[in-house]
Amino acid sequence: MTYGQIAELLGDGYTPRTVGFCMHASPDGTPWHRVLNAQGKCSTGRIVLPHDKQQRMLEQEGVAFDKNARCDLQRFLWIPKTRSKKSEAASLYKSKSSAGSK
Repeated sequence: MTYGQIAELLGDGYTPRTVGFCMHASPDGTPWHRVLNAQGKCSTGRIVLPHDKQQRMLEQEGVAFDKNARCDLQRFLWIPKTRSKKSEAASLYKSKSSAGSK
């Protein structure tokens, strides 16, 4: 997932940056390493030591990164199942076909 996806799921008042701060303060056992930025890159380089720890953890789980340290979000992005009619109508990311319909 991305920080932006989680912020959207949480609703008004949450931003990707807020999610990042919460993930940084999360208790042991939280799968913080599975959250990436919108470019498919790790954003923990200046926070976690060693700087490539998150990427190495994801690579051990089968996530591939390119030479620019990005993973293919089209391939590896996890989108949770919807739970209500309201959430079924909302999408985490607008598709190209629905983006122009508003």
